[in-house]
Amino acid sequence: MSLTSTGARADLRRLMDDHAQGCSLVVAEQLLAVATLLASDKALRTTLADAGTSVEARAALVHDLLDGRVDALAVDLVAASARLRWSDADGLVEAIDELGAVVAFTAAEADGSLDAVEEELFRFGRAVDANPDLQMTLTNPALPAAAKAQIVRDLVAAQATATTTALLTHAAATLRGRRVDAVVTALTNLAAAQRERVVAQVRVAVALDDEQQRRLAAALSRLQGREVRLNVVVDPTVVGGASVRIGDDVIDGTMETRLTQARRTLIG
Repeated sequence: MSLTSTGARADLRRLMDDHAQGCSLVVAEQLLAVATLLASDKALRTTLADAGTSVEARAALVHDLLDGRVDALAVDLVAASARLRWSDADGLVEAIDELGAVVAFTAAEADGSLDAVEEELFRFGRAVDANPDLQMTLTNPALPAAAKAQIVRDLVAAQATATTTALLTHAAATLRGRRVDAVVTALTNLAAAQRERVVAQVRVAVALDDEQQRRLAAALSRLQGREVRLNVVVDPTVVGGASVRIGDDVIDGTMETRLTQARRTLIG
């Protein structure tokens, strides 16, 4: 993504922060629906992201389309998006899609359900990792988006919050060539960022007890300079030690890696 789009997304996040009190799952779902509409209508998204068209005209088009049909906050956020400069039309779609998720997480934090949402997203990601058939089904281009959304709804709705269900069904229907696990990870990171913390995925051979998790989280938080939340995965392929991934950074302290490094040292 270009610096232009990155800056525009940051501007949108600041605007949304100013309107946090109005955030609700309804507004989030409306933003996600707008993102879906723009993704399916090339002419519309191109017009709204066209730097050659005045910002007033682009914002007016948003109001013509959405006023009276969706919540005023959703209209304001989409109009604000249209006023910004984007490197391409897809950046606008991705930003509104992300805004929908952020609004959902903001509302979940306000009603006290954000921890549950994070845990549900993590569990779904693990289920996808463990089920190649599910991955293939959700990425099958021949399967209609509505059918993919219904598959996910059938899987999670009975035991998940409304927020998790809405985000995952939307994600399943709008992968746009992305991997399922990548989309779920992005959602998990957005949820963590809601409280200015990051998620560390920890792979271990044996489950960690509460005290071990507390000590590891504290150590990683000191390294990162902000709160780190652990998602611990028991992986039989890990012979000993642990592998920690935070974003693109990997701390590999597994026994296998240590032995490999020792072998290279000896050979060297």
